[in-house]
Amino acid sequence: MAHLVTSVIDKYNDVLDNYSDPRVHGWALMSSPVPTLAICLFYVYFSKVMGPRIMENRKPLNLRSTLIVYNFIQTIFSAWIFYEYLMSGWWGSYSFRCQPVDYSSSPMALRMANICWWYYFSKFTEFMDTLFFILRKKFSHVSTLHVIHHGCMPFSVWMGVKFAAGGHSTFFALLNAFVHIVMYFYYMLAAMGPRYQKFIWWKKYLTTFQMVQFVLIFTHQFQ
Repeated sequence: MAHLVTSVIDKYNDVLDNYSDPRVHGWALMSSPVPTLAICLFYVYFSKVMGPRIMENRKPLNLRSTLIVYNFIQTIFSAWIFYEYLMSGWWGSYSFRCQPVDYSSSPMALRMANICWWYYFSKFTEFMDTLFFILRKKFSHVSTLHVIHHGCMPFSVWMGVKFAAGGHSTFFALLNAFVHIVMYFYYMLAAMGPRYQKFIWWKKYLTTFQMVQFVLIFTHQFQ
């Protein structure tokens, strides 16, 4: 048993040390999957147990101004991520057919690796979506599917940054960032009240827009 445990640990260290992208060694939260996994597990616990329990006997908070500012920042952040993915390869130099990862230290390759890390970081900022639902006591919005999605994304993206910070799979992040520009812009207008809600007549198309995103991602990956 001890030999098996030692063998697993050695293999784990070998994969992290010799098969990961050496350029991201030393980057924040990249040395080990444990911190990311721990944050994700705490997010799930807080979302389904701790948060609702804290708010159980409290009145829902009025967070209108906070939501406007938060969604505005998320819109700008998503727009910057989308722009950086374009400028790092997808606007001309990347192939939509098949694009290997450039593990070199060229300025373009490092720019792509850098924005991959920021995309990973953005998955943590999106935890605030759930926090605001809980503080406003909109518990029905904190569905199991919602929590699984947000809870799994940081860890799955960590794997991408750790082993393949660039290349074909970043098309997913490019499209996802674009969808988030539209999504957070919609949330910002919705939070601004009835005066501005007349400008979001396109709300009914949001779900379709997200489904088109998934179709494009699956088609790109499975080709």
